[in-house]
Amino acid sequence: MNFKDEIKLGIPNQLPQKKARHENLSHAPKRKQILSSSEKKLALKNALRYFPENFHEELVPEFLEELNLYGRIYMYRFMPDYEIFARSINEYPGNSLQARSIMLMIHNNLDPKVAQHPQELITYGGNGAVFQNWAQYLLTMKYLSEMTDHQTLAIYSGHPMGLFPSSKDAPRVVVTNGMMIPNYSKQDDWEKFNALGVTQFGQMTAGSYMYIGPQGIVHGTTITVLNACRKIDNNGVSGKLFVTAGLGGMSGAQPKAGNIAGVVSVTAEINPAASYKRHEQGWVDEIISDINLLSSRVKLAVKNKEVVSIAYDGNIVDVWEKFDEENIYIDLGSDQTSLHNPWAGGYYPADLSFEQSNEMMAKDPELFKKKVQQTLIRHVNAINKHTEKGTYFFDYGNAFLLEASRAGADVLKPSGTDFRYPSYVQDIMGPMCFDYGFGPFRWVCASGDPEDLKKSDSIACEVLEELMANSPDEIKQQMADNIHWIKGAQENKLVVGSQARILYADSQGRIMIASAFNKAIADGEISAPIILGRDHHDVSGTDSPYRETSNIYDGSAFTADMAIQNVIGDSFRGATWVSIHNGGGVGWGEVMNGGFGLTLDGTDAAERKLKNMLFWDVNNGISRRSWARNKEAVFAIKKEMKRNPELKVTLPNFVKDKLIDELF
Repeated sequence: MNFKDEIKLGIPNQLPQKKARHENLSHAPKRKQILSSSEKKLALKNALRYFPENFHEELVPEFLEELNLYGRIYMYRFMPDYEIFARSINEYPGNSLQARSIMLMIHNNLDPKVAQHPQELITYGGNGAVFQNWAQYLLTMKYLSEMTDHQTLAIYSGHPMGLFPSSKDAPRVVVTNGMMIPNYSKQDDWEKFNALGVTQFGQMTAGSYMYIGPQGIVHGTTITVLNACRKIDNNGVSGKLFVTAGLGGMSGAQPKAGNIAGVVSVTAEINPAASYKRHEQGWVDEIISDINLLSSRVKLAVKNKEVVSIAYDGNIVDVWEKFDEENIYIDLGSDQTSLHNPWAGGYYPADLSFEQSNEMMAKDPELFKKKVQQTLIRHVNAINKHTEKGTYFFDYGNAFLLEASRAGADVLKPSGTDFRYPSYVQDIMGPMCFDYGFGPFRWVCASGDPEDLKKSDSIACEVLEELMANSPDEIKQQMADNIHWIKGAQENKLVVGSQARILYADSQGRIMIASAFNKAIADGEISAPIILGRDHHDVSGTDSPYRETSNIYDGSAFTADMAIQNVIGDSFRGATWVSIHNGGGVGWGEVMNGGFGLTLDGTDAAERKLKNMLFWDVNNGISRRSWARNKEAVFAIKKEMKRNPELKVTLPNFVKDKLIDELF
């Protein structure tokens, strides 16, 4: 049976041979046993409904074994025999070009070179899943291979509910992940209902098929580091030291970003496999396991103003404490461990090995939680010592400050309500990027041909240079940073998996770049369709009070209207697929994430869709930020209304604080 036939088969007619997990791949940690006996029975019933009755007798003990061993039913037996990676769009079966583009993106998310735990269908962040189990994968791919442009596939937390009649302009797929009733949206709720097989955590771009490997996080981190250096002083980046953590769940972005920005970077990682994988891929220059050697190496690198990335094979707390003892000055500090998932592998306690932690996590989750919280207190205490010396520390929006505060760490201002350290969105990305409409615009060349990517880079650069020549002073730096990025994209070898790229652009920039791509496809300059998307970590798609909307101060940071409006609006303006998730970078119950994909095929229909949808996708967020009285967003939305007279947005009036303060 060839590849196309296997895709079209779906659930096989004959029970395949049992398959073992590949021990050379990274695997999800064992989840805690949270189900009662009756709930385990229900989980088995839920899993078996994917298969005919004649399979059940053999599958029941096997699925129970998985549930008891791993805390989840993954259905390893049903993993396909073919390799999973982003093939050329022409290699996928199907009646719909749009559906085939989605199949390509799903495969990219599950490519072992891209995915964090590929056999558990987890792309990144420790629990960011594309599907809950392999039956869902098989059925989804079958449906996509059969779909026409007059059908829409509904995906409920990885489960393909089915193909429904719709229209040519409707999305081909609508994805929802983890959309729980609010009172059932806590950490243990996720553990329980995910174990039952009825919901999943889609992260941001994992469960919505728009992850492009570590490049996306590299770009965001690069822009953040550059702007953080500007906040410190006007002396440039040379010789500055950036200390952070997390090479596994965050894909190794920080060391590569540090190199591109031009600093000395140290990234701690407790999982040796993750460190060596990133080193092998060229994303980190050096690995050091001895804390004393690390100190000596860093002193030398800073003295010589090297551009070098160093991975520390150990716990980040040891780094902060040792550098304090050695009086090594840290210019920039952050943390990019997956603290949205603190009790199941997102963060590891100090003074325990990786193996000891994983064992405790499964066998004694309460003690593990206690150890994590004790470590967070130590972590914060060490950071506080450095910030007293002048270190600029920012929260990367991964729930570090949130979980540290819950652990009782000294991380709050005297008021007892606000964090003593800003979210990077509050200080950097919000006022400098999002409020002006700049966010992570990304695309994938569906041919898989590097030449198509090269051509698209050139087109994007030309558009940005044209825009920069006539742009106001307020956004010239944004333009310059992204032109610098796109010009260096090829030489930095950022592609892992699909031939993809990312840059920050505003509404006008995104539309002009997309339109130029569509024309290049129509003219044959680019050989196959381009799939547009974005990170959900953007201007408009995400409501997250501790990250994306942390610079919203009118009280609405804890509402989620924007993300919901965004996805609904994208869906009727031309998106190829849309997604909405409970959860993302800061965790389950803490954020609402919305995203989209749009396939450009060189047609007039694609041109109409891109102009209509991309304009809304960005300006929805700018208008909400403007209404929150963010001055940068007011500037940006006025500029957009002038550019498009059909846009009419309610603008805020500003009141003098004195008038109100006098009454209290």
